[in-house]
Amino acid sequence: MIFEDLPTTPTSEELIDKAFSRAARAGKAKGGLEAQQSMLQTAANIISDNLENVVTAWPDFAYEDDVHPFYYELADAIVDVDELRQSLSEVMWASRKAREIHEEYQPKLRKTDVDTARKHRKQAFARLADIVEQIDDELLYINKSRNDLRDLPEINPDEPTIVVAGYPNVGKSSFVNDITNARGETASYPFTTKGIGLGHFEHDHIRYQIVDTPGLLDRPPAERNEIESQAVSAIEHLADCMLVMVDPSAECGYPLASQLELRDSIAAQFEEVPVLTVANKVDRKDVWDESLADELNADYTMSVETGEDVETVLEAAVDAVGYEPELPFEG
Repeated sequence: MIFEDLPTTPTSEELIDKAFSRAARAGKAKGGLEAQQSMLQTAANIISDNLENVVTAWPDFAYEDDVHPFYYELADAIVDVDELRQSLSEVMWASRKAREIHEEYQPKLRKTDVDTARKHRKQAFARLADIVEQIDDELLYINKSRNDLRDLPEINPDEPTIVVAGYPNVGKSSFVNDITNARGETASYPFTTKGIGLGHFEHDHIRYQIVDTPGLLDRPPAERNEIESQAVSAIEHLADCMLVMVDPSAECGYPLASQLELRDSIAAQFEEVPVLTVANKVDRKDVWDESLADELNADYTMSVETGEDVETVLEAAVDAVGYEPELPFEG
């Protein structure tokens, strides 16, 4: 996952201490004017290089090749991407400024007496420290963003993906566990109350992801806060097919009419994605009849409990995805 290997960002105080302590050691190894020159070069290089490394460790949010739209939207739901990019820009400015200070003062440390050189070196150190202190808030924000993003669930947005939606207790997690080889696999979004269900299966030698997102697609849009709504927007970039599960028995605790309203709202939001309505628990003959089937207008019916038509639903989802692997060029 693109954010998991981001290094810790130093605070301004940590970076200044590191630069000046290394500079002091470099000065002790030499003498006279050479010591002052070595101290300035060491301090400036450490500050400039460390700040540049902070920036280059991050993907470039301006390019889709660096950040898939799924992860861009997800990141923007958790941190403010525009503010993060501005902070990274300020840090890069400070990196360049440190080099400019070095280039400005290094000639002043040549062909002069040691006391004057020491005076110029101290002036340069003061300016270097001031530059780093100016971006203290930016460094703190970058590190907070790193901590918030590095534990996002590892989902491959380039793999064909089926997203399962519907109210709680309609059988989504049982369905996901039933068809995947990663039973019980969960990962947590920072803005959901439960870990998402994430599984994988192979069909015709192609690996598919199947995802259940409790806390996001299990309630109407009006009940989602702003961050959750943006997270749903991220899932729009992830889903190649939506399975909306309904419980015709309403034992899930939600009336059938409410379940169908949720289905309709999901279909409206994911209008670029095939959305299939799947009625679960059709083994319950006490609640399932033809009149109910007409009311649901379900694309497919199944029973996760008995396994009835589960494979049929899975085949339908795979067909709806319509994934065609890229074949090597044959010349």
